[in-house]
Amino acid sequence: MALWRIRATVDDRPGYLSVLTASLALRGVNILTVQVHTTEVGAVDDFLVDAPDQLTEADLRAAVERGRGRDCWVARSEARGLADQPTRVLGLATGLVRDPDATGEALRTLLGADAVAWRPTPAGPPGGVGTTTMLLADPSGGSYELCRREPSFTPAEYARAQALVELGATVARRDADRVTLVLPDSAEVLVRPATVDDLPGVLELHEACSARSRQRRYLSGADLPSPARLRRLLEPARGLNLVATIGSGGEAEPVVALANLLGEGDEAEVALLVRDDWQRRGIGSALLRRLLGHAGRIGYAAVLLHVHAENTPMLRAVRRLNRPVSVDRDGSVLTVTVPLGARRAELPGQGPQSGPAQVRRQVAG
Repeated sequence: MALWRIRATVDDRPGYLSVLTASLALRGVNILTVQVHTTEVGAVDDFLVDAPDQLTEADLRAAVERGRGRDCWVARSEARGLADQPTRVLGLATGLVRDPDATGEALRTLLGADAVAWRPTPAGPPGGVGTTTMLLADPSGGSYELCRREPSFTPAEYARAQALVELGATVARRDADRVTLVLPDSAEVLVRPATVDDLPGVLELHEACSARSRQRRYLSGADLPSPARLRRLLEPARGLNLVATIGSGGEAEPVVALANLLGEGDEAEVALLVRDDWQRRGIGSALLRRLLGHAGRIGYAAVLLHVHAENTPMLRAVRRLNRPVSVDRDGSVLTVTVPLGARRAELPGQGPQSGPAQVRRQVAG
């Protein structure tokens, strides 16, 4: 017996698939797996079969055609084809989490492509379905072009490939956002995107902060936010949360600062909370710069900060941005608007400022 892959289009009508499978069965062909790809011209059925050794490619093709299949493609397969598709895709996704730079190789393996190339030009509208060339948009910019002599790509394959590309881009962005900040006093903190798994550490951060620090962060009061509120804060529909931790750099390390970027419309709001014993060491300024950089990259027009007029540390961090800002006052609360346009060298009445912390990028393991 020999393993073969057969792909053919069958009219999406009751009984037509059974006619095809019966035609194969009459020749002693055992169907091991089947995937159905829905297309506009019919159902594309992808079979992995075990056929008698004496059957040739031409014999299998003839059996498919007698079973009312068309646009038939037949090729020898290997034992690894016995792994079901969800298992293969999960394995490729696991590999991308470890190495997002392997996106091209993952696409080649997923679709059996003959060639995969990354291009700096955008993909434009989804392309390649129904042909032997596929174009995939890279969320980080550019596009992937996949070529396969046969069979033609299907919409299901396009959806799987695009999901894999987006996973790789997401992991790459996560790794790019992990940095070690070297503070002016030579202390180091790891800054990384926060997740809901950081909830225990964020709760401990709030408990360790003074009532004054919490009031400056939340404006309305000094009470501890509820775990439910903090969980919602860590799962924004749009935006980014960063935590700064001390130690070797793991999720269980103490959280000493939390920075939130919450988007609404074409603007986003920023808020910071730094543990009292880590204030005035440059963490707040560094986190603020990173959030503004992120907001600019994803297209927000401006960032807003709501600040108590007496919150001198936060206002100092804003001045260190060396950007033009506008300030509106409502009682004791200032709303500082930072347009995300070009920087200028100096603000009126202030000399040039140097950043409070050096940034050293690390490759995340």
